[in-house]
Amino acid sequence: MLFPDYRPRRLRQSQAFRRMVRETSLAVDDLILPLFAVGGKQVRHPIASMPGHFQLSTDELVKTCREAFALGIPAVILFGIPETKDPLGTQAYAPGGIVQRAVKAVKNALPELAVITDVCLCQYTDHGHCGCLEQGVVDNDASLDLIARTALSHAKAGADMVAPSDMMDGRVAEIREALDESGFSRVPIMAYSAKYCSAYYGPFRAAADSAPKFGDRRTYQMDPANALEALREVSMDVEEGADIVMVKPALAYLDVICRVREEFDLPVAAYNVSGEYAMIKAAEQMGWLDGPRVMMETLTAIKRAGADLILTYFAMDAARALRP
Repeated sequence: MLFPDYRPRRLRQSQAFRRMVRETSLAVDDLILPLFAVGGKQVRHPIASMPGHFQLSTDELVKTCREAFALGIPAVILFGIPETKDPLGTQAYAPGGIVQRAVKAVKNALPELAVITDVCLCQYTDHGHCGCLEQGVVDNDASLDLIARTALSHAKAGADMVAPSDMMDGRVAEIREALDESGFSRVPIMAYSAKYCSAYYGPFRAAADSAPKFGDRRTYQMDPANALEALREVSMDVEEGADIVMVKPALAYLDVICRVREEFDLPVAAYNVSGEYAMIKAAEQMGWLDGPRVMMETLTAIKRAGADLILTYFAMDAARALRP
């Protein structure tokens, strides 16, 4: 089709036409809101690098969840910041741990809100790595039991879904077996399947106090240069029993989201991570760009790439923008 017979601008000339032919639709149903839980009462501690987000005690967390639910957001994902840490991250799977308490509080207050829990050890270990150490190296197989115990403790507390983010080989199968053997076969797993060793996680690590105390996570999180490996990682998680697969981060990996969507028929999630959020917020505060428009363009791009679900710190702002 060539000009003048074909004139693409004909279908751009009005808002009505643009709506009618729009190829990608972003909806509130696509959004998952990440939240940070801490101990205490009436705690609402601002996260400096993530304007609009806070470390929240369970009472304040419930208030935020009520607001999110009223906006139509279907799910939250909880990250815990414990009061104490140790080499084995025991507070991650303690029955009275911060996430376990937060899950119970939110489900009691809002039973219809889906509560997902991040399953990892990094916030709970005194060394900040996502598994236990053996002679200074993260021991994959020894970590699996602790990760599965964490997921199971979340399910026992009432979590609707568990989301392992540790990137240990074989953890999805270990979690699935632990859940099934304990009567939680109904609890789905959203696996952080292609999680890259990214510099975009900086604000999150400050918010969750989860930065490694030595070294980095390159031995278990993925090399940003690799895409074929992502497909192998996703395939492994699917075979092990994942119900939803995830690509993290989102913006620098839109090509990976697209390839995963084309290769697999499970729901695909993408994590619009803290660094992506912080960059837009900082530029907005400096007056360098139109924050709300860039937010919606960013989320639409993630959806257009193939994500069915988007974990994003913009969830409540986007939900307000999407209101009729």
